[in-house]
Amino acid sequence: MKLYGVTGWKNAGKTGLMERLVTEIASRGFTVSTVKHAHHTFDVDHPGKDSYRHRVAGASEVILASRNRVAQMTELRGAEEPSLDSLLPRLAPVDLVLIEGYKRDRHPKVEAFRAETGNSLIAPDDPSIRAIAADCPVEIDRPVFDLNDTEAIADFILSEVGL
Repeated sequence: MKLYGVTGWKNAGKTGLMERLVTEIASRGFTVSTVKHAHHTFDVDHPGKDSYRHRVAGASEVILASRNRVAQMTELRGAEEPSLDSLLPRLAPVDLVLIEGYKRDRHPKVEAFRAETGNSLIAPDDPSIRAIAADCPVEIDRPVFDLNDTEAIADFILSEVGL
């Protein structure tokens, strides 16, 4: 599987770009999966639901399955957060895995950048960032795309990974 990331600071436009890239790349006939890093606690099930009750009762893992989707929840219960490398083998084979976040990992990435956030670019200190997708002009030694030019960003990523 080919890997490519979208990284950037909070509110830089990562999720919107990811969503548009998945739509664009899948529309070209490629299979795409995603991995998103969260810096906060989250739940995919809700209090009162059977799967939630199983997990709260002490189950280490809960698989919820229907004819429309399957979700697997693993309760870490104090164990270390799994690395990206340990999560990727859990995915079924696809043409491309797009990774949101994981800015410290070494896979190739596009940095999403919005001027209004007031943050500096990550790219100058990170050679794994191969391009910038920005809402403003950026001076850097890598390709710079308009943050909303999804087609051009998709072209770049697909070329980078050889698809």
